[in-house]
Amino acid sequence: MDLIDEFEGLLDQNIKKRIATQVQWVIVTAVDWENKTCEAKGLHDDLDIHDVHLGLGSANFKPKKDSNALIGLIENNPAKAFLIWAEDLESIEFKAGETELKITNGFLLRKENETLKTLMADLIATIKRMKFTTNTGSTIKLINEPEFTALEKRFNNLLNDN
Repeated sequence: MDLIDEFEGLLDQNIKKRIATQVQWVIVTAVDWENKTCEAKGLHDDLDIHDVHLGLGSANFKPKKDSNALIGLIENNPAKAFLIWAEDLESIEFKAGETELKITNGFLLRKENETLKTLMADLIATIKRMKFTTNTGSTIKLINEPEFTALEKRFNNLLNDN
């Protein structure tokens, strides 16, 4: 590489840095959820884009493999790519302090060590154990226990543990 080529390269980099964040349509080719990154391929130019960031920790989006997505390129640099949105998501995670919301097939709502699912399970179990005193003495059996069992199953289908 001669000095002119090097100068042109540096000039090109300098111009790209002055360009605002750009967006590009891609197809997601692989997802590394542990590292919160994905691999993608440009829909219009077929170029591979590596290590696309899926979030910054407070909000993370897990796109499905082979889904179309819109990514942003900071300073028009594919090495500084981040996911804006995807047409099909497997998971979404939100965190604010000790509060966490995860949405997958169901959802998890957690604050510190307490989850909505365990709280609802404890509530339903307590309701099932309820006893009342009547004018003929205390009741021994909850008459509508099957309704609470059905309600418990619905909550279990809606909510996740982790």
